This record gives sequence, structure tokens and C-alpha cells, in this order.
Amino acid sequence: MTAPDRIASQAADLLRSFNHATFDIGDDWQYPGHAYSAVGSLAYLIRMLPQAIEQTARPMERTHHDGRLLIDGGGDSDQAVGHLREAVKTAAQIAALLAQAVEHVHVSTSSMGMDLRGLPELEE
Repeated sequence: MTAPDRIASQAADLLRSFNHATFDIGDDWQYPGHAYSAVGSLAYLIRMLPQAIEQTARPMERTHHDGRLLIDGGGDSDQAVGHLREAVKTAAQIAALLAQAVEHVHVSTSSMGMDLRGLPELEE
């Protein structure tokens, strides 16, 4: 099994590749249907972010529960974990809002197409 931190890194690299691939129009990135499919995939990915964000706290939670969590500078682990919980909660809520917004983009693109009249190479 691949380590979760490595999987997240690979996902980030793939999103970076997507950003580069969509910078310019090309054969595989020129029609409204291409954008509709891509936005649908992004919406799917973003819908999973709240869970992913929440689960990133598990190693710290477990280590804290076991009484083995150390905080730099001798800080209070209870306070640090409380802060972490609030930060994770906020991030997951914002990710859920982002998911709703991107789903709205997806729905907004669903009725868009391309007029193929006058383009013999594309006419059906």
C-alpha cells in the first residue's frame, strides 16, 4: 500500500499537470464538452476534500491520545490539538463550500455545446 502522504503528493502533482495541460487550447482541450467533463471530475475530487482533510488529523489525534505528542518549544499538547481540531473543522467546511460552488460550475456548463454548422470536419 502506498503511504497516504505520498498519495496526496501524487494527487497534487496530477492537479499541477492538469493546470499546465489546460493553459492552452489544443486538440484534446477545445470544446465545451471537454470543460464539462473536467469540471465534473474536479467537482468529484473536491467533494472528497472534507473527508481527506479531517482524516489528516488522525495521526496527531492518536499520538495525543497515547500521551506521546510533543509540541515544539515544550508547548501544551492539549491546546495544540484543540487548535488543530478547529483548523481542520474550518478547512473541511470551506472545502464543502468549494465543492458546492464547483458543482454549480458543472451544472452551469451542462447546457453548453458547440455549433458545428459550417465545420465539415466536425459535422455529423
